[in-house]
Amino acid sequence: MAESTRPTKYTFVTGGVVSSLGKGLTSAALGATLQARGLKVALQKFDPYLNVDPGMLSPFQHGEVYVLNDGTETDLDLGHYERFTDCTLTKNNSHTSGKIYEAVIQKERRGDYEGKTVQVIPHVTNEIKQRIYASGKNADVLITEIGGTTGDIEGLPFLEAMRQFALEVGRDNVLFIHITLVPYLQAAGELKSKPSQQSVAKLREIGIQPDILVCRTEHPLPEDLRRKLSLFCNVPVECVIEEQDVKHSIYELPLELAKENLDELVLKALHLNVPARDLREWEDVAHRLRFPKHKVTIGVVGKYIELQDAYKSVYESLTHAGIANESAVKIVKIDSDQIEKNGAEAILGGLDGILIPGGFGHRAIEGKVMAAQYAREKKIPYFGLCLGMQILVIEFARNVLGLKKANSAEFDEKTPEPVIHLMEEQKHITQLGATMRRGAYPCKLVPGTNAAKAYGQELVSERHRHRYEFNNDYRDALAQKGLRVAGFNPERNLVEIAEVAEHPWMTGVQFHPEFQSKPNHAHPLFAAFIKAALDGQK
Repeated sequence: MAESTRPTKYTFVTGGVVSSLGKGLTSAALGATLQARGLKVALQKFDPYLNVDPGMLSPFQHGEVYVLNDGTETDLDLGHYERFTDCTLTKNNSHTSGKIYEAVIQKERRGDYEGKTVQVIPHVTNEIKQRIYASGKNADVLITEIGGTTGDIEGLPFLEAMRQFALEVGRDNVLFIHITLVPYLQAAGELKSKPSQQSVAKLREIGIQPDILVCRTEHPLPEDLRRKLSLFCNVPVECVIEEQDVKHSIYELPLELAKENLDELVLKALHLNVPARDLREWEDVAHRLRFPKHKVTIGVVGKYIELQDAYKSVYESLTHAGIANESAVKIVKIDSDQIEKNGAEAILGGLDGILIPGGFGHRAIEGKVMAAQYAREKKIPYFGLCLGMQILVIEFARNVLGLKKANSAEFDEKTPEPVIHLMEEQKHITQLGATMRRGAYPCKLVPGTNAAKAYGQELVSERHRHRYEFNNDYRDALAQKGLRVAGFNPERNLVEIAEVAEHPWMTGVQFHPEFQSKPNHAHPLFAAFIKAALDGQK
């Protein structure tokens, strides 16, 4: 990010009443509207849980792990931040209680505190504030989201740090936005404001007075309710913002918040004089979503299918690719266990394309191999991400090269044909989180391949999060049978992209392209995959 010529302004976003209110999406959409006025925007998130990062958390616990260019494993909200804005985030934009406390304890062990008693105040709160200052260094506006719900005991140090921070930099430079729930009681036939009143009261106990109240609601907020919330929450009535569920897509949110003048209120409170917003790009995105010219049906075959957030970036990237192709994308979520039980034709018949996302562990692998075989034999466009590429290689080695026992060493350590294996330097690492290739690595594309045509350039950079690699000992044999290498790491000669030559579009990538796709700039491979699915209908 280029250095800002303005003094940094700080916006803090908190949530109350319940979790999952959309603090991350609201923060990201606000960032988009401020960026549309020419401001340099940065975003960061503080998560109150004690894990150092989400990398070791089960998807059932926390949804997907979103990986940054520098390899940092983060909360999925950072994906929203990057999708809605031009920010390229780093480890400085993602913090947990675990990371904060770890830093404080390390300082104590080094003697940095000179024998003082280490306490939450000031030592933990100072650590939090330092990270706020660092993240805002080159920005006009830093938006900081506090995870969890106001009142949670683990979130108190972050709220206290916010209160102190506002005192240090001055209230003219700080804005507090509180997102709350205004529930509708069917029996009473009315919206209720009491939960929001109680949530704001909790914040005020800590010493924080919200400047703007964003009200998540399923029904429009009547004027009298806005006035009631204004009175009891001590917020100007024009700063009581309605935020209903969007009708078609989350990418309508910048437009909806602009209708409520949220960005205008932020600019006024922070004394920022900037040009009028230009949301034409977001208007075009919304128009393409509302009025698609085509429609495709894509099957996503995974093992965490019942959890919406487990493959969040994959689903969003398919939507982006649909926008690029002016096509609606119907996503069919398929548990790979069902393919094993019922057969590929029964489950996958009628799909325009098949995508297998990343994952770890041996469970439900054979159903994915069956899906890859079905896609290859039926000439259905196939896109494999990380594990999905490895599945493509295993299937091809078994059923085309004739290595019936071909497998990944991850699933069968004793396989006689480890077409996917652990890199030599990783075999003696015992700390699980340390064994992965993470973050951005270069990939050199092979001219004439589908991947090279999609990218339109020779060298790209893509994000990784995996332990096992394509085994180069099988590279030539697989190539002779028609599995071509379409991209490789030029530094270590690792296979990054594999394609089936005798197929309209069957591509696997060892990286995670879903982490670099945006609604207004679909990732080239996702866009090419959806185009291939559309072409297959003709």
